[in-house]
This record gives sequence, C-alpha cells and structure tokens, in this order.
Amino acid sequence: MARAALPGGLMTTVSGGPPHPGPWQPARVTGIRRETPTAKTFTLTLPQPRSFWAGQYFVVRLTAPDGYRAQRSYSIASAPSDSAEVDLTVEILPGGEVSGFLNEAVEVGDVLDVRGPIGGDFAWDLRPALGLAGGSGIVPLMSMLRHARKLGQPGLFRLVVSVRSPEELYYAAEIQGPDASIVFTRAVPDGHVRPPGRLMARELAAALDGDRDVYVCGSTAFCDAATQLAAAAGVPVERIRVERFGFSG
Repeated sequence: MARAALPGGLMTTVSGGPPHPGPWQPARVTGIRRETPTAKTFTLTLPQPRSFWAGQYFVVRLTAPDGYRAQRSYSIASAPSDSAEVDLTVEILPGGEVSGFLNEAVEVGDVLDVRGPIGGDFAWDLRPALGLAGGSGIVPLMSMLRHARKLGQPGLFRLVVSVRSPEELYYAAEIQGPDASIVFTRAVPDGHVRPPGRLMARELAAALDGDRDVYVCGSTAFCDAATQLAAAAGVPVERIRVERFGFSG
C-alpha cells in the first residue's frame, strides 16, 4: 500500500494490487491528437469507467470482414481517474498492421474492441520513483508523471527522457517542468543548454535524490544502458523495473 497527499490535506491510497483486465469491450474514439510525425494519441471512451494504475496498458483488437483478427498492446498515457476516458499513444511503425490502420483509417466516432487494463510488474504504486524513458518508451512513464502532478505531488515522480530530436519528443507542450528533464541525443532546440549526446551517469545521479524506485522503458538497447547506469548509481537491482518496447506494429 502507498499513500500520497492530495491538495487540501486529502489522501489517496493505492492498495490491493493493480486492477485486472475485464472482458473485451467496445470503446469509442472521441479524440485523436498527433504527438510527433510518427505517433498519435487516441482518446477512447469506454462503456463505463475502468480503474487502472499508471504503467498499465490496453490491448486493441481489429477484426477484418473475413474474420481475420490482429491485436497489439498500447500503454496508457493518461493519469488514472474516475472518468471512462483513457488515452493510448500509438507509435506508427513502417508496415505496422495495427498501428498503420489506426493512423490511416481510424476517425473520431469509430469503435474499437479493447481489453484492459493489463500489467502488474510495471504498474506504479505511488512510492517515490524516477522514470527513464527512451523515445516512445515515454508513454507509460507519462501516465506516472501526470498522476503525480494531478495529486499535487510533482516531486513524487521524476522523469528523464532521452530522445533523438525535438521533433520526436512526445507531449512536448506539456512535459516541461522541474520534475522532467530532456536529453536530446542528436539535435537540440534553439536555446537548449545541454549539447546533444547520450544520457550520462552524472545526470542520472542528479535526478536520483532520496530513495526512489526506477522505471525504465524503451528499446532493448536503451533499457540495457539505462539499467546499467541506474545500478552504477547505487539503485538496488530489485528496485529497477524494466519494460522493453517491441516492434510488432
């Protein structure tokens, strides 16, 4: 169980473990927002509110007229709430069977089959934490950052994002703040003090104030490098949680 203070002195409690998935259900697409040239956020409205923990995901299933089915898992980007709405951010992969359809064919008003929330190992239990994101791996960690901010506890979760260029940064208009740091590896925006380059051990150490769990999400190469940096900074291995993103499309 973990507890975090809300504005006005109220408390929120996370207990009993992350919610388990229910049955497949229809979700109406009520919003579509482009994040980068290769990513979109889809706002889905479920038939009724469905509780979830930051770090969990939903499965989206497509069914063709001939009965052929394809499904993919997409992390939840929105913060947990009492709303029936949930945001899924989808990276559009070249030749991607499901991501391509979502990008090219799905419009506001369409209905998708979804199931969730799913995932327990990467679900955030509201203990102080640091998120290390590589590229599209920011999605579940953004849910955590939004949750901490929503609780009025921005120091509860800190985020370090490694991304190649400003054009590839998800949630660029929202992410800025003292609880988030951006590392550009190949190109930087005008006025950015840090030169392009990989995440360094000293930058990670600066974000690891106090006793924090570490959540790492991104490609296999990024996760391996970030995990080594966290361990070298003194984070016990058992307090490092890793989620590697695949490229099934």
